[in-house]
Amino acid sequence: MIGRTEETTITAIRKTLTATAVVGAVLAGSAACGTVEQLSAGKKLDQAFEKLGQAKSLSFELDLDVDARTLKEMDAASDPEPGEEIPDEAAELISDVKISFTVESKKPLGESGEQDFVGTAMKVSTDKGDLFEYREVGAYTYLRADVEEISSSMSVPMPSADELPPEAGAFKKALQGEWVKFDTAKLEKASEELSATVDGEAAGSGAAAGDGAAPGGEAAGGTPSPAPTLDAETQKKLLEALRDVVARDVDFATAGGGDGTERISATAPFRTLITDLVDEIRPLSKELPPGVELPSASDLKDAPDSKVKADFTLKNGELKEVYVDLAPLTGDTKVEKIGLSLKLSSAVTPVAPAGATEVSVDEMMGGFTGAMAPADEEFDEEFPGEFGEGEPGIDVEGLDAPQ
Repeated sequence: MIGRTEETTITAIRKTLTATAVVGAVLAGSAACGTVEQLSAGKKLDQAFEKLGQAKSLSFELDLDVDARTLKEMDAASDPEPGEEIPDEAAELISDVKISFTVESKKPLGESGEQDFVGTAMKVSTDKGDLFEYREVGAYTYLRADVEEISSSMSVPMPSADELPPEAGAFKKALQGEWVKFDTAKLEKASEELSATVDGEAAGSGAAAGDGAAPGGEAAGGTPSPAPTLDAETQKKLLEALRDVVARDVDFATAGGGDGTERISATAPFRTLITDLVDEIRPLSKELPPGVELPSASDLKDAPDSKVKADFTLKNGELKEVYVDLAPLTGDTKVEKIGLSLKLSSAVTPVAPAGATEVSVDEMMGGFTGAMAPADEEFDEEFPGEFGEGEPGIDVEGLDAPQ
């Protein structure tokens, strides 16, 4: 499951970049349908996002602009179950955390597919230091984490490296905050096979109950079906629908600053905007990937209709920051400030860290199981069975071969 999570993380990082560009393109393009000021704002945003799409690398930082006290008050207002309240340490961590992303491609980002990316990186940090860092460079995925700080902040106990059994191997390095690396292709292959096995068992149970579904959503011949995607024509229809709605519902305003700095604000009533977006997309629902369900009108009626605002900061025509004010969406008038900022910076090239210890799938799974097992239980030496010889399941032959 760890490999599956890793693959999901990789995909999420890449799709975050894509989504950021799409949202900006929608806002920028739709502005041209309004007043002279709208036209000017739309053109400037359009040109700024075109520059991002022409670049081959991009770096930005996400920051939740909120203090721990506000998070605690919002949590209390949600009436959590006893014992489910957000811990003080977690509130402090969330209020202080920053997440930075970097991506580099062989082609301009606007023309890139996943196969074109040559390096990606993500880092989660606070004022105290780095909590977690991920890089994918060349054939390897690299990870390191401050497990002790994460464990303390999230109130999730983790053993020290000295408490793990010998079978944990290089997984101990991870607990000590050192860099570890995985062969990305082997990790993804193991993840895909594990996913197919788990999904097949689940679908098999469903078939036994009489639903007749193919195991794991597999195509004929037992091959897992490809991940659902939007075709180019559907993507075009969605983009046009989004642009039409934003053109109707979003108001743009511009304000100049010194030294070539300019701010463009986009404001809209949230419930109206999201309802109109869903209404425009609903006729296309049959063309969306399986499993994508649009909310009903009744689902949206309780959404806050307060106006939300996004501020785009440009410097000499280049996009430098996007800030979204989230306070109106909390429905709590006592919440004075909560926002999300995205700050762009000069792109850096992801590089492979020196001295990383290679970890195999067996070591990773064995170490994770050992770390999660209760202290009074012995480590199960038979654990590698599912991932090793003599058992059906994932074929990991060669995963431990020296590089």
